[in-house]
Amino acid sequence: MMDRTWTVVLSLDAGAVSLLKDGVNFKKNPKDGKCYIIYKGTGGFKACRNQCKHQGGLFIKDIEDLGGRTVKCTKHNWKLNLSTMKYVNPPDSFLQDELVEILDDGGLCLVELSPPDPWLADPREPLELKEGEVKVTYLTHACMELQLGQRRFMFDPWLKGPAFARGWWLLHEPPADALDRLCAADLIYISHMHSDHLSYPTLKVLSERRPDAPIYVGDTSRPVFWSQSKVKLTNINVVPFGVWQNVDEHLRFMIMMDGVHPEMDTCIIVEYKGHMILNTVDCTRPNGGRLPQNVDLMMSDFAGGASGFPMTFYGGKYSDSWKANFIKNERKKLLNYKAQLVKSLQPKIYCPFAGYFVEAHPSDSYIKETNVKNGADALNAQINNLTSDIKTWTPKPGAVLDLGLALTDPTNSEAITNPPASAKLYKDSWDFDLYVDELNRAISCEIFKHPNWIQFYYTWAGFQNYNLVVRMIETDDNFEPLLDGYDYLVDFLDLSFPTTRPDREHSYLELKNRVGVMRHVVMHGGLWDDLYIGFQNRISRDPDIYHHKFWNHFQTELPCCGPDWDKFLRSVMICKCTAPCLLFFYCVLSLFLIDFVL
Repeated sequence: MMDRTWTVVLSLDAGAVSLLKDGVNFKKNPKDGKCYIIYKGTGGFKACRNQCKHQGGLFIKDIEDLGGRTVKCTKHNWKLNLSTMKYVNPPDSFLQDELVEILDDGGLCLVELSPPDPWLADPREPLELKEGEVKVTYLTHACMELQLGQRRFMFDPWLKGPAFARGWWLLHEPPADALDRLCAADLIYISHMHSDHLSYPTLKVLSERRPDAPIYVGDTSRPVFWSQSKVKLTNINVVPFGVWQNVDEHLRFMIMMDGVHPEMDTCIIVEYKGHMILNTVDCTRPNGGRLPQNVDLMMSDFAGGASGFPMTFYGGKYSDSWKANFIKNERKKLLNYKAQLVKSLQPKIYCPFAGYFVEAHPSDSYIKETNVKNGADALNAQINNLTSDIKTWTPKPGAVLDLGLALTDPTNSEAITNPPASAKLYKDSWDFDLYVDELNRAISCEIFKHPNWIQFYYTWAGFQNYNLVVRMIETDDNFEPLLDGYDYLVDFLDLSFPTTRPDREHSYLELKNRVGVMRHVVMHGGLWDDLYIGFQNRISRDPDIYHHKFWNHFQTELPCCGPDWDKFLRSVMICKCTAPCLLFFYCVLSLFLIDFVL
């Protein structure tokens, strides 16, 4: 079977993107003359080829559409609503093949996936499921265990420890045997490299007990296991996108890329006896927005709050009231988007997950109070208001869904088995000291006794030729600057380290970072997600604009091999040894010159 391919069919730079008007925009690729339509709406961009699915006619603007969302075919007057990519004349006919839109530093690339609906390859008719044949058990956050006949398939096991340094902690208490289940799994899927999915404290247990456990990840440009030195796992399988992976006669799965973050995010379809389970995980636009309809079970994230913006920002407009209003509106938009997505896909059963985390550490009480998230029950209620055809499930740790029973009779109360009333559902202790102490051990590392680590680190990071000056300030847990901490400037235009801001016009960021986390990130060459998504810094910016190129580099594009600190320390020692010799040489030379003159 051919691997799935993707091709950039049209690229617009930031200037061209800024000229796109709200509603319908017609564009032509100057290289090959092919035509495309870009729709700009409140939710972002949608794009497709300018070609009617009926008989290949060209679309023009529909002057009868006052809403500015519809185009009309010049051949037979078929009409396409670009905001939904559905044909409205005739209604209920076709769905337009949508291109994947990738935003990069203000520019826009339109990407065509081939094939667009890869799950349609080798279709299988659903077979009857017996009671107990397919069971889905919720463990915690994004971790689900699927019993599929005689095999067990586990998703994204974060079962212990924090995520994003020390910023995220598990909300739910996993079942007591969760780690045993992980170590006994036949297949493990890890969707992406974020530490609430790729949990090294959890995988450390797996590597000690069963290092050859079969793990499957997508072929992202940033490898999921880009830092394999943290654990010793010997059976990591990287699979191509959009291709069925056959496990046995009845079981197969397919990993697909995200349309917004194809370099790192993935989602998965698992099929057993013709019954599909769709897990979109954290994808913003899974598979570029093209997903199978009427799957038997769909799972997705729902909560929001997985970003440092705006909670960690200060100065200017970022008052507590502004933040609260912004977060409220974003939550509402996310809830509406998820509800409409589920309604449009019409799964038989829907389960919100991958949002059950809490900012539990006492030092992050402000974030916990400010970063209000959506509730799973609220999303399910909204879906139920939109349609009565979808069974919704709000999972509890250890709860089990019997898919066969639920599909046979959605009203069957025995289809879902909840944990006993005595079961502990929510965590109330997290071993803070164990994990925070591990991070803080970096503070006393030898490399930070030598100020030139700064130049060594940012040279390794490899980001420059960008007119941005960043001030980095090491702080305590309350974001108060440390008297003996580093406070320095980095000018990324020429990768210099000035003592004052340059006179030229430039953008400016001020980052106050908790010293233990910052030094741990630097020492291990970690991605800055630990700082930004983990709420471990406070940010001020002038002007108040998002620097995508900067953040994208430090969050996804740092070198996969960490800084060579041994080489750095050797160079420091050479300098220390060389300096006394040079001093002795100059002293002898001076005495010689004095004698010579006399």
